[in-house]
Amino acid sequence: MKNILVVSVVCALLAGCDYTVPLVKSPTLPLDNTVVGLWQSTDGGATTNKLLVLPSSKEQYLVVYPAESPNAMFAHGALWKNDKLTLVQLDWFGTARGDLPTDNRTFQYAKYTVASEKLTLHLLNPEVVSKDVASSNDLVKAIADNKDNPKLFRDKIVFEKVKR
Repeated sequence: MKNILVVSVVCALLAGCDYTVPLVKSPTLPLDNTVVGLWQSTDGGATTNKLLVLPSSKEQYLVVYPAESPNAMFAHGALWKNDKLTLVQLDWFGTARGDLPTDNRTFQYAKYTVASEKLTLHLLNPEVVSKDVASSNDLVKAIADNKDNPKLFRDKIVFEKVKR
């Protein structure tokens, strides 16, 4: 099961992102430093996928996934918050091979928790919140309208902190 999850996450990330509109146009919320660092997720076998999260400013992250890979992808990360939910906006902008996005679907959104040296991510589900929302306001409304939907987010992805 873990193997299928990791493979599906990598495929989802490599196949393209979900949304064309940002929740955050200019980052203003301070970073959550508990997510900064190198994280790893294993599929139960020999494969290890690493996620690197670095601060690039007081309000923005640099995210690399899978870190330490020649196929690594790079994103800017910023926090978005409403009265019930905090999400990280990922805006994927290129790869370690120098590839740039081929369309304007560069955004993904995830809720997260950090506890006991584990980072748990849940990506926003485009089957619940349509990929075709026309504006940031429509995206905010769609998330709010589905706040109680148990399928609002995809299956969890768990990373453990890499100790150096």
